[in-house]
Amino acid sequence: MLTKSCRLLAKVSAEVTTPYTDRPFDGIFTITTELSPMASPAFEVNRPTETEVLLSRLIEKTVRRSNALDLESLCLVAGQKCWSVRVDLHVLSHDGNLIDASCLAVVAALRHFRKPDTSMEGDTVTIYTPAERELVPLSWLHSPFCVTFSFFGENGEIMLVDANLLEEQLRVSSCTISLNKHGEICQVAKLGGTAVEAISLIQCASAAVARVKEFSTLVDAKLADDLQRRDKGGLLAELSAENER
Repeated sequence: MLTKSCRLLAKVSAEVTTPYTDRPFDGIFTITTELSPMASPAFEVNRPTETEVLLSRLIEKTVRRSNALDLESLCLVAGQKCWSVRVDLHVLSHDGNLIDASCLAVVAALRHFRKPDTSMEGDTVTIYTPAERELVPLSWLHSPFCVTFSFFGENGEIMLVDANLLEEQLRVSSCTISLNKHGEICQVAKLGGTAVEAISLIQCASAAVARVKEFSTLVDAKLADDLQRRDKGGLLAELSAENER
């Protein structure tokens, strides 16, 4: 995914495994992040920085803990077999607003991903190849996005969205709000910095809803364009030809 100041690569993979013993009816969903020196000289190999830890926690809370992905749909045989879906997020370049860009990349990648279709006969699971059956999308409940606000000035009276790296180094405080296009807030993260007035946070939440609607519209449009481009000679073309005959 590409934003004004970041380039990221989000890769989704899935495999059949054994579910957790305390959640036998759910599949497994994990997110891993990698910030290498290629993204910024501030990052080192195998030495997680505060930025990487913060990024992992916020994306984890926004996407996984908000139940955006229906984990029950990933269960194949209760307590025995389930799908394990993993997102590997690689930051290629970093020039600010990493949290918002990372969340956008993870959500888009999960919605774009297709896994093999399966069928059940007793406790026997059959996994079909793409040649046998078309791949199926993940069961997606809602699309949460992060919107980060940077505060400037002596008392944080100036608010800025989508700050670049230089602007982030000058801000006195920040707040990340995670929500979907319906205005349902998943989390509010205000980690340190100058105190912010309650009215300012309310204004941020209102502005975040409009921003998230833009993100949602953008992702929907890009996924629709990609589906149409990929399916030109596929099932839709076959059905269209059949109707013409």
